[in-house]
Amino acid sequence: MAADMTKTPAAQAASLADGCADVVSLDELEARIARKGRLTIKFGVDPSGSELHLGHAVVLHKMREFQDFGHRVILLIGDFTALIGDPTGRNEQRKPISREQIEANMRTYREQAGRVLDLERLEIMYNSSWLRPLGFDELLRLTSQVTVARMLERNDFAKRYAAGLPISLHELLYPVAQAYDSVAMEADVELGGTEQLFNFMLARAFQEHADQPPQICMTSPILEGLDGERRMGKSLGNYVSLVEPAEQQFGKLMSLPDAMIPRYARLAAFRSQAACRELGALLAAGTAEPMAAKKELAEDIVALYHGREDARAAREYFERTVQRREAPAEMPEFRLTTVPRRLVDVLVSAGLAQSKREAERLVAGGGVRLNGEQIGEASALWQAREPVVLSVGSRRFVKVLPVLP
Repeated sequence: MAADMTKTPAAQAASLADGCADVVSLDELEARIARKGRLTIKFGVDPSGSELHLGHAVVLHKMREFQDFGHRVILLIGDFTALIGDPTGRNEQRKPISREQIEANMRTYREQAGRVLDLERLEIMYNSSWLRPLGFDELLRLTSQVTVARMLERNDFAKRYAAGLPISLHELLYPVAQAYDSVAMEADVELGGTEQLFNFMLARAFQEHADQPPQICMTSPILEGLDGERRMGKSLGNYVSLVEPAEQQFGKLMSLPDAMIPRYARLAAFRSQAACRELGALLAAGTAEPMAAKKELAEDIVALYHGREDARAAREYFERTVQRREAPAEMPEFRLTTVPRRLVDVLVSAGLAQSKREAERLVAGGGVRLNGEQIGEASALWQAREPVVLSVGSRRFVKVLPVLP
């Protein structure tokens, strides 16, 4: 929903702070809006992965709210800091990423961010623009503003230090680089997850040292992944990408633990806090059915990125293929070029398994069906001479066509 442009600075600040975990500080935000009018908003993301997901979207939607209030919103691509790797929340050194991989990951970020942001009103910057030409004398000046003791206040560094685990000097420079970004951009507000608050506060100190007004720090809660335990991330396999097909998004969301429904309603569907509390109470009392609540939630989330019509179609697809075990009306086709000997060979050739070993494991687990009938033996021979539907699980279907005569 578009923001009300007629809101007073106090009302605007209160609206922008809604849903945030930390705001340092609300009074400063209101005063900055009243004094300056149009603020510069910074959100930095390191291109360590190729996909933006629902965890990123928590902040992206807050950026959109700033856009709708008429502020200058900048997506900062940390192409230089990605070479270091964000140590936040890690108990070991992050493996370095190559410049080629960084560039490949960056290519689609603008398009993905456009699922939430107005691209015509979005600026994109790259921190290599000012960090790469930074001289060693300037780096010494920056690092003189922060002590090792303060760096060890960071929870992740403190834990590693206490456990005797290595902390590389270049990792200590990551917060320094991120803080300097705010100086280079003259940021009024920085957005990010709660784990970034230390870096944001360091940026305030750097800005004051540079005779700039210190940025307002606004953090959003961390969205747990589909496992309901760890933060959402592609490397953990518990994520929902912003750009994957609607059916895939819906299906993934239906795997969410029931206990996470109210939290996703708040952080991924952006329902009001009162509505989420009420939903949680109804689920706890047993007066709301979790499956129905989850389907409504999944539809609302998918609609944010694909529109309501596609979200409803994704829901119908799930109900038809997963709940009623019907084959979808449309599915990929795969034509055999030679007559295979075993079913597992077809699973691999049709792209339903990465290897024969995986195919055998899928069959042994009871997840493979031929025309809806479960295949129980990994050694099953392929006997079909007509088109058949081969499926793995409840969401992956392929129509297998026979060898042409």
